[in-house]
Amino acid sequence: MLKRWQSLRAQLAPLASRLGQDPAYRLRSYQEVEQAARLGFTVDVNRATVDDWLRLPGLSIRQAQGLVRLRQAGVQFHCVEDVAAALGVSPAHLRPLAPVLSFCYYDELGDGAPCLSLNQVTVQQLCGVPGMSPTLAQAVVQERSRRGPYQDLADLQRRLGLTPDLVQTLMYFLRP
Repeated sequence: MLKRWQSLRAQLAPLASRLGQDPAYRLRSYQEVEQAARLGFTVDVNRATVDDWLRLPGLSIRQAQGLVRLRQAGVQFHCVEDVAAALGVSPAHLRPLAPVLSFCYYDELGDGAPCLSLNQVTVQQLCGVPGMSPTLAQAVVQERSRRGPYQDLADLQRRLGLTPDLVQTLMYFLRP
């Protein structure tokens, strides 16, 4: 196990260095997308700038500009299929980018706090949610992987045995 971890770390080191040295580094391949995801690199789809979109392989400047214009007009993307529809491409075309796409939602009329998609959020993202311990974050993702998407927050509560007080805290940060 240790050798496997060391091997993975060695594979990711060059990309980690490039991402650390150049904040505008553009991922060159879908393999780099996978590696960047392992390093915690994400693009917040509902806050991304043209430059953010251009860091991803396979997107043109016109596509990036179109996505940003839609976002500025109030459109929020909920999944890869939404982005694909906005670009007029097949969702399969964008699926290789999914590991780095983060679908946070923002209440534009409220305080702007992000709401994360419960059915797409990563353990790392969950750890940033108030009231969410690393152990619980891992359990949320594992349960979703094992038994499928959550229908709503009540389903999350039932499946993980969460207290009403905790769900009351989480409901401001998570959406199905």
